[in-house]
Amino acid sequence: MSTQPAERLGAIEAVRDAPLHLVLVEPQIPPNTGNVARLCAATGCALHLVEPLGFSIDDRALKRAGLDYWHSLDIVIHPSLNAFFEVYEPGRCWLISTRATHSYHDASFARGDMLVFGKETAGLPDDVLRAYPERALRIPMRAGAVRSINLSTAVGIVAYEALAILGFPDLT
Repeated sequence: MSTQPAERLGAIEAVRDAPLHLVLVEPQIPPNTGNVARLCAATGCALHLVEPLGFSIDDRALKRAGLDYWHSLDIVIHPSLNAFFEVYEPGRCWLISTRATHSYHDASFARGDMLVFGKETAGLPDDVLRAYPERALRIPMRAGAVRSINLSTAVGIVAYEALAILGFPDLT
């Protein structure tokens, strides 16, 4: 059972028709999650958070990053990554990782897909990436320049690529 504020939590049924599902696994930095929440409010994407979280979703920094857009989205909380995969088919998930070999640009995104991002300090678990290597995608970067791109920036890059492929559904 989640310890997050009930007024911010949505039911899985409430987000079934979202064009995309943005999934943050064990996020640790409130402003990153707040930025992704704002992106979801702007695009109609669903936000899924996989516990444990490094903060409460009533955290002041999280609110500040999301501004006054919280009413425009439902947040679905999953108690673990295993629990998430019990609800959502891995074949509909794209696993975004610096350790993947395929570029996000080559993916065939479809409406309702899950874009799954790992925690800021460690990314997604190796066993998940090994289990679904054909579903693992990376964002190309210069070799040796940085370890990774900021989580909320990475989510924005991949989400907008997928939304473009979908024809920017319900966006003007």
